[in-house]
Amino acid sequence: MQYLASNALSLGLLLGPQGPGGFVGDTPALVAFGITLLVVGLILIAVWYFIRRRFADRLVKETRRNVKRMMKEAERQSENILKEAGVEAREEHLRARQAFEEESRDRRRELSKQERRIARREEKLERRTSSFEDREKELSRLERTARQQQQRVERLGKELEKHREEALRRLERIAGQTAAQAKEALMQMMQLEAREQMTRTVRHIEEEMRSKANNEAHRIIAMAIQRCSSNHVAEHTVSLVELPSDDMKGRVIGREGRNIRAFEMITGVNLIVDDTPEAVLISTFDPLRREIARLALERLVTDGRIHPARIEEVVARVREEIEDQVRQEGNEAAADLGIHDLNPELVRLLGMLKFRTSYGQNVLRHSIEVATIAGILAAELGTDEQTARRAGLLHDIGKAIDQEVEGTHLSIGIDLLRRHGESQAVIQGMEAHHFDVEPATVEAVLVQAADALSAARPGARRDMLETYVKRLQKLEQIADSFSGVAKAYAIQAGRELRIIVESDRVSDDEAIWLSKDIAKRIEKEVQYPGEIKVTVIRETRAVEFAK
Repeated sequence: MQYLASNALSLGLLLGPQGPGGFVGDTPALVAFGITLLVVGLILIAVWYFIRRRFADRLVKETRRNVKRMMKEAERQSENILKEAGVEAREEHLRARQAFEEESRDRRRELSKQERRIARREEKLERRTSSFEDREKELSRLERTARQQQQRVERLGKELEKHREEALRRLERIAGQTAAQAKEALMQMMQLEAREQMTRTVRHIEEEMRSKANNEAHRIIAMAIQRCSSNHVAEHTVSLVELPSDDMKGRVIGREGRNIRAFEMITGVNLIVDDTPEAVLISTFDPLRREIARLALERLVTDGRIHPARIEEVVARVREEIEDQVRQEGNEAAADLGIHDLNPELVRLLGMLKFRTSYGQNVLRHSIEVATIAGILAAELGTDEQTARRAGLLHDIGKAIDQEVEGTHLSIGIDLLRRHGESQAVIQGMEAHHFDVEPATVEAVLVQAADALSAARPGARRDMLETYVKRLQKLEQIADSFSGVAKAYAIQAGRELRIIVESDRVSDDEAIWLSKDIAKRIEKEVQYPGEIKVTVIRETRAVEFAK
């Protein structure tokens, strides 16, 4: 409407007294039209202004009514909120009051209980205090009585001391000895009695334990030896090869000795051609070389073709056969004992022990025997039989190459077992068999015992005569060095030392201690396989002449 009034007013002014082009004197109709339009525009403006004011007043009134309504709503909501807050506050107050009252009641009950307990304790304390007072009075009375008795005892003790001194002086005058001399004589007599009593007790215990131990040991050893019956042949450092005739000696020697020189150079042995009829001797410290040389020479003699090239060919072939035989011997020894997981190199070294001897005893047969005995002992005692057999079989494995590698057969064997993955239990049993280290397992002790049994049994080893003589002389010298020994004899190849003592200088009880002292001395000063029995003989001879 405002826009229409503005346009009408503009048009009326345009068509006013000047006319459309601004010229005076236009037609009256046009002027009247312009004035009409002007009046209409003014009317429209007035109407628009009136309408706008009425609308604004209505809008203001409506706004005021809305504001009042919102204020009333807000006041109503605030009153509701205040009411709800008051109700919650009263409820919270009631809950807090109830909780406080309950807690107060609990505390009052607890205080009542504590008061009752305190009252009971006070009653008990009062009763105890009364009892303590009574006891204190009783103790005071007993203390006075004890003090009186102590004084009386002291008086009696002084009187007894006087009587004892007087009696002691009388005894010294009667016996002709002082108290110190009598005490010394009494102590000596008591020592002799105690020594005799101890000797009888020790003898009884030893006899009882020896009987039990001997019976059990004899049973186990007899079973082990019965189940391990092996034939042993003493091997020497010289082998004899028989010839079909003495003419063959010339062919063995060859032109200007070329055959014998080639044979010795290839085999590493000494070939002795002497006056022995129809035989030559092969000498070397190495049994393996000696066996190779013996077999090669026998084949050369049988074939009849003896020259350096043929010798080299035959020796090479024999060495291959011996190597196969060595492995076969090692496999058979392990298989017979139920050991199937040995390293191939250990099997080969085990077979080489067939050509090694120790004091005339074949080392392979000895190892098998030790393994068998150790396994039987382990089975009887309930320990690890497989470990005992394995350690017994490998205990002398170092002797297979001790002539090629520096060191003792023990250290060489330990290195071999560690290098080829043997268990620590087997290594420990192997390294302890010569008592170089303390045995840490039962199997190691059994290997020691089995080694001693195999070496000490009759006919197992062949010691030198000089070694035996020195050992026997040493045993007799040790026995003769003790006081009271009349004669000493080493018998049974040094397995027993029989001692005859003077009966007037050594009593029966002292003979027991003498045997123990001599045995300890032998253990310290003499090296020997197995054990030595020490027997002390004392006899009393009564001689009288009829005149």
